[in-house]
This record gives sequence, structure tokens and C-alpha cells, in this order.
Amino acid sequence: MSVIPLSLYIHTPWCVQKCPYCDFNSHNIKQTSDYQQYIQHLLADLKQDLPLTHQRSIHSIFIGGGTPSLFSADLIHNLLTEIRKVIAFEPNIEITIEANPNSVDAKHFVGYTQAGINRISIGVQSFQTDKLSQLGRVHNPHEAIKAAQLAKTLNLRSYNLDLMHGLPNQSLQDAMYDLNQAISLDPPHLSWYQLTIEPNTLFDSKPPILPNEDCLWDIYQQGHACLIANGYQQYETSAYAKPGYQCQHNLNYWHFGDYLGIGCGAHGKLTQADGRIIRTIKTRHPRGYMQGRYLDKSYTVPKEELPFEFFMNQFRLLEPAKKLLFIKRTNLSLLEIDKPIKLAIKNGYLTEDTQYWFLTNKGKLFLNSLLELFL
Repeated sequence: MSVIPLSLYIHTPWCVQKCPYCDFNSHNIKQTSDYQQYIQHLLADLKQDLPLTHQRSIHSIFIGGGTPSLFSADLIHNLLTEIRKVIAFEPNIEITIEANPNSVDAKHFVGYTQAGINRISIGVQSFQTDKLSQLGRVHNPHEAIKAAQLAKTLNLRSYNLDLMHGLPNQSLQDAMYDLNQAISLDPPHLSWYQLTIEPNTLFDSKPPILPNEDCLWDIYQQGHACLIANGYQQYETSAYAKPGYQCQHNLNYWHFGDYLGIGCGAHGKLTQADGRIIRTIKTRHPRGYMQGRYLDKSYTVPKEELPFEFFMNQFRLLEPAKKLLFIKRTNLSLLEIDKPIKLAIKNGYLTEDTQYWFLTNKGKLFLNSLLELFL
């Protein structure tokens, strides 16, 4: 079996307040003294999972949440130092932390780079005060601009701005204002994604008025054209980057690579020496997690589910899907998916050559129908 890249996802579960659109595993912070204790539990969680890694080194790290920037630079430095003691880092490892752009969090940026962080993902979402208020964000437009400008001075490997469109009562002009403001800051990477109403969120129980489909389509078309004209390449459904600045951590997900998941509610995917793929799911609530009950459940992915899982990830990317990668990451032969592939080609969802499958425009529009062929 070829060596599969191994990433590490670290989940921090606390936020200053829960955003009304957010369905991630986050909880309102109650006491700052939890942070140091939580890091000790993260390290214990990691050590429990180490036998599943078969001594592979870490390709990338992503510290997400929640709000990781609630953790001080010293705590992040301690966390990364202790992780490095138990598992090797690859020489060119990408280490990302998510951060809010308010002035309190931005003060940590310099310290994060000194701690070993080389990529910061800044949750801007909008540059308009009324939209930020509707989204429950705790920063203002000026702070967002200042945070992006600061990130540019830090000699980071890369940094990202998270930006949303399709916001409550958002017009095409509003959306393009936000996007043009982000582009003017010249980040190497932009995550530009549409607001969707997720179950069990405040927006789900009290739905806001969102733009209609015609407006959303106009926003996407004009926004996409604007990004391309300014030197960004779309490489994933909602991700644009300057050449060479794609997020390596996310690419490993979409290429069906492996990842350790530690922290409240974190998920992991770990390929074993015998070819089995084990998924791990950690305890969601901080209370149980910090009592040492890290693993909620783990299971081996059934062989018949692997094609669906592979393509569900791979088809988020706009690049052709490598047939050899499918064989390496699933330990299945192409003959085992011959029937659904032929049907996908017949239905106009895919084309192929000897080395690649190519997602057609119809395949992009009817992606769920395409994926259902592999169930």
C-alpha cells in the first residue's frame, strides 16, 4: 500500500457567541481557565489515536472551531510543541489556524507565527456593518480590513479570507461590494461561499429573507468572473486561490487522504496497513470530553461505501479525478465501479480517458444524482 498523506484536525469548541447560521460544534465560552486543561486533553486524545497512524508524519494541521483564536499564542505554541514530541512533522508542513478579525484576536497574529502557525484563515464574512450584525459577528468592517492588512505583513506561507454571499436582504451590489473589498486586500486565498440555512440553527427556526435564485445566480456569475479577472483560480466548489496558494489541508480531504481528528466532535479517517479505512468520531460536548471520554465511536467503512465516499470528496474539486488515485485510496479495482461509471458517462455526468474522469457541466449541476449512482 502506498503511503497516504496524513493531516491533523484540531477542534476548539468555544465561541464568544453562537452565530445564527452556524451548525458547527461550538459552545458559548464560560470560563477561560478551561483552555490549558483542554490542551492537555487534546494531547491525551492524540496519543490514544497514534497506533492508527502507523508512524506516518503529519502533512498539514488545521486548528478550527469554534474560535481557536480564543487560545493565546503561548497556549498554541505549547500545543504544537507537545504534538511534535509524539508525531513527526513533514518539512514543508502547512499549519493553519482560524481567527476572527476583531482587534482582540488580531493581537494574537504575531504570536501565532512565532508559535509555528504559517497560515491564518480570517472569518470576515462581510465588510458591511448591517450584514455583520445580522450574522451575529463580533467584529466591524474596519477590524476586518486591519486584520487582513496585518496578515499580509507577517511573512506567512499564506492567509485566507472567509467571505459569504447570499446574505439576508443582500443585493447584487452589496455582494459585489464585499467581494471587491476582499480582492482589494489581495489575499492569496479566498473562500467565497453561499449562506445556506442549516438544521438546528437560529436561522433555521427564524428564517431570514434571502435573495431569490435569480439574484443568487447573478451574484455567482459576476463574482466568479471578477475573481478570475483578478488572478484567482477556482479549484474547489467555494475556494479560489492565487496560483500555488491552494489550501493543502483541504486538498488532502478532497483527495481522500487521511486525517486525525482530535477535540470535541472531531472526525478522523485513517487507512490501516491491511487496507481498511477506520473513521473516528470524538465526544461532542466539552463536559464529557474533558472527563477523558474522547472517543464517541469508531467504525470500519464498509467496502461497498468507499466509491461514494471517494467521489463525494473528489468531485468538490474542479480538477479531473485520477483513476490511479481511486485505486490507491480505496484499495478497490476499477472493475468494481465499472457499472456506475458507465451509467454516469451514459447520463452525461462524466467523460473519461485512460487516466482520468472528467466532471461535465451537467455532472456539476446534478452532482447528487451522480453520487447516488455509487450507493
